[in-house]
Amino acid sequence: MKLLFELFITFFKLGAVTFGGGYAMLPIIQREIVEKKKWATEEEVLDYYAIGQCTPGVIAVNTATFIGQKKKGISGGIAATLGVVFPSVIIITVIAAFISNFADYPVVKNAFAGIRVCVTVLIVNAIIKLWKKSVVDALTFVIFLAVSVLSFIFDISPIIFVVSAAVIGIIAKNLEVRKKC
Repeated sequence: MKLLFELFITFFKLGAVTFGGGYAMLPIIQREIVEKKKWATEEEVLDYYAIGQCTPGVIAVNTATFIGQKKKGISGGIAATLGVVFPSVIIITVIAAFISNFADYPVVKNAFAGIRVCVTVLIVNAIIKLWKKSVVDALTFVIFLAVSVLSFIFDISPIIFVVSAAVIGIIAKNLEVRKKC
């Protein structure tokens, strides 16, 4: 029961201090879950991000669910998910009740402009960390370039990119193993 409460509280805190959506939460999840709590390795969290991108829902919620499930099964997944979602429910409810009253105030507009810049920096930071752990050889660099270029040119579902990259990775590593034998 203690671990369930800890999962809920940890992800509640993450959900309460992260503005800008699921991607903005990724560097905070990495710091809190990998470095401080040691509930998952960086490689596991990268895998959770990849899977979370392919499954319905917000990537941060999906990642919280995976981590909670890893630590305490289904009940852990539920506790982590509720923890990460609950602050948003509270904040959105309060904002929805009052936004029409103060949305046009210059101070509110300026605050949101500052928050957007901060969120952009957090996302760039997450991208740099993911890059360092993911793009490790020529094959992963080629996959990165191909997906980057194709995603800018075509409006293709991220699932197709992830599945294609996985298939290419499997084929390439199998060919590499065969060459060694």
